[in-house]
Parts: sequence; C-alpha cells; structure tokens
Amino acid sequence: MELRQLHCFLAVAEELNFSRAAEKLNMTQPPLSMHIQNLERELGFPLFYRNNRHVELTAAGRQYYEEVQEILDRLNRAGEHAKQAHLGEIGTLTIGFVGSATYDILPAMLRDFRQLYPAVHVKLHEMATPLQMEALQHKRIDIGVVRPPVNDSTLQMKLISSSPCLLAVPKGHPLTDSRTLTASELSSYPFVMLSRQTWAGLYDEILARCRPSICQEALEFQTVLGLVAAGLGIAVVPQAAMNLHTQDVAYLEVEGLPAAAMGLAWRKDSHSPLIDAFIRLATKQNGK
Repeated sequence: MELRQLHCFLAVAEELNFSRAAEKLNMTQPPLSMHIQNLERELGFPLFYRNNRHVELTAAGRQYYEEVQEILDRLNRAGEHAKQAHLGEIGTLTIGFVGSATYDILPAMLRDFRQLYPAVHVKLHEMATPLQMEALQHKRIDIGVVRPPVNDSTLQMKLISSSPCLLAVPKGHPLTDSRTLTASELSSYPFVMLSRQTWAGLYDEILARCRPSICQEALEFQTVLGLVAAGLGIAVVPQAAMNLHTQDVAYLEVEGLPAAAMGLAWRKDSHSPLIDAFIRLATKQNGK
C-alpha cells in the first residue's frame, strides 16, 4: 500500500467521479483507476460501487474513508510538528540554574524566551553548579545557567554576564565610614561565606584576595545576606544581590574584589534547536 494510493482514494471518495478526481490530482483517469484497483486488491474488498454513470462508496469504503482521512490529517500535522521541532518552536527544554540567577539574568531570559516560543514547555530545576554539571552529563537537563569555571571536556560554556562584586556589611558597620577600601584590608573582619560547594570559583577567589576569617558559611546568597543583616559578619556578594536585602545591609565598593560571572553550559554533543535558540536569545539579551 502506497501513500499515493490513499490520496487517490480520498479524491475519488470526495468527488464520487473519476474524471473530476483525476483533474484534482493533476493526472489522467486510467492511472487513477489503476491505483484504486490495486488498493482494492490489496485490501481484499471493493471500496466503490461504480458503473459508467455512477460512483458510490461501499459500506467498507465509507468506513475506510473516515479512517484514512484521519490518518492523512495526522500525517500532515506530524510533518508540521516535525518542522516546528526542527526550527526549535515546539518541544521541551529542561534548564538547570543557580539560585542567584533568579535575581540577576534568568527572569528576563525566561520571559523573553516564552514570548518568542510559547509552544515550548520549559522545565526548571534549581541546583548548584557542580550538580548541574552532573545533570548535564547524565542528560537530566539540557542547559545549565551556571557560575564559571566549568572544567569538563564534554561540556561547552558561554559567558553571558559579568559584574563586580560588592562588600555587604550590616547597617552602621565601621567600614561604612571608610572612603576607600581594598580587599586586603578585610582580613581582620569576620566573614559570612557562600559555601564552596555552591560556587567554588568565587569561594577560592575570596580566600586568595581577602584572606578572610570565616565565621559562618551558607548555601545561598539570601541566607548569607540574612546573616550579615543579623550582624554575624561581612560578605562578598554579586552586585545583583542588592535586590535581596537593603533594609539592614549596606553595600560598599571595594578595590580588588572578584567579578561575578554567569554562563550557560550544555553538552558538546547536543544538537537541539531549542538549546541553540535559548543560547542565541541569552547572548543577544546580554550583549555577549
């Protein structure tokens, strides 16, 4: 059975006239009749009652017409859906992200992506960068919004933003009276640190530049800033963290603090148009 035979059958069933059906299909009548005869032979029963003046569907033909029409409609939809998937317009995109991305670049990226690709289902999973690396390797997520560095030869990373870090101190802290500060002057103050398991790169840079006296560690910046507000210590945080705590925390510029970078990571062997579309949008949005 060939797809051409099914199209011929539908044309005859809709026109109930071989001449008009042949014209509709841009073919002559003899090959059209041959297609119908071959189809009936393969099925083992007649689809039409016909004579020189009249063509009518048999009971089997009417049933066959309904189901063939549904099959061909689904086949046409399948082709359209496949084209949309090829263009990255439909499907599912699973994104991992560090928590700090939600008060930095992630909300705008997601909002714009959903506007451009409303038929794409976006699944989100909050997780630290090391866990995203593992999830990417095991194909549990398609793309990660991560904090560099990414030291994995199977993954590709693109830097999409970088901003200076600030020093967060409790309101009224003596350092707020300082006109200029350098990172090396902070070693005598107690530090609240974001855990190394959350962001190893920043943790190591703070150790190298500030030589801090660590009094407490936390897994999220929101917790870090809450502890700073409570007076437990000072902390080095990304500039975007100012969106979280302003009432009881002051933010100071300090010379020599590291920058806070954000990147996208994905598997090098990925060939998904959805991943490509998200990377293009994020790159354009952040001017990288």
